Amino acid sequence: MNQLTRYTGRRALVTGGGSGIGQATVVRMLAEGGRVVAADISEEGLKDTTARAGAAADRLTTVVLDVADEASVRAGVAAAVEALGGLDVLVNAAGVLRSSHTHETTLDAFEQILRINLTGTFLVIREAIPALLEGHGPAVVNFSSTSAMFAHPYMAAYAASKGGIQSMTHALAAEYAGRGIRFTAVQPGSISSGMTDGSGVSRRSVGPGLPADADMSLFVKLAPALGQGFAGPETVAGVVAMLASEDGAFITGTEVRVDGGTHF
Repeated sequence: MNQLTRYTGRRALVTGGGSGIGQATVVRMLAEGGRVVAADISEEGLKDTTARAGAAADRLTTVVLDVADEASVRAGVAAAVEALGGLDVLVNAAGVLRSSHTHETTLDAFEQILRINLTGTFLVIREAIPALLEGHGPAVVNFSSTSAMFAHPYMAAYAASKGGIQSMTHALAAEYAGRGIRFTAVQPGSISSGMTDGSGVSRRSVGPGLPADADMSLFVKLAPALGQGFAGPETVAGVVAMLASEDGAFITGTEVRVDGGTHF
């Protein structure tokens, strides 16, 4: 049983909190004593998160939020800050994964991935910064991916969005270091979640949908070196919880890869 209490008195907003790693992060922060707002586009997913919270559900608030819609983000972040009475932690876990041959990818499909993953992360951060500046030990954890630095075939748009998030994290860390906000990123890889296996509740958290004629030999080097197969989302949630807690107080402007040694 988790005995950590690092989040007692801390207030956190987690986007993508209705499934996968986002949901696991919500549950982890609640288990450590935090007050959390879980935001997601899926009401069904948020209901599932509430059920998984168990006895800690009295410290959980849910907000329906579409990170790709500016008005929805503005209203959702405001509602979260009001419910919490401020904000100390922001976790941007909302995102989508799509796969296709690049020469068959439409402009709309490419831009949708950037809009949700990269622009959505920016919008939530922008709206949350005023509250974070008034928070206690404020920290932001963004979701990049191992695809931002290593070749993941058929995922050019996704990789571009995650590379953008990683670069933006560094820029924000420099911009706000003097004002006390820490910005870090995680790079999940070889993690089983709604995004990678299509089991998520959120209608946006679908699997990679590789092309039928995909060359699977290109994925041989993407197998994790540790353990048997992919790890669960709670593996990443533990790292996120550390980064946004006092244990991560001297960490900013960097990313942490969580991939079981897939990319030595």
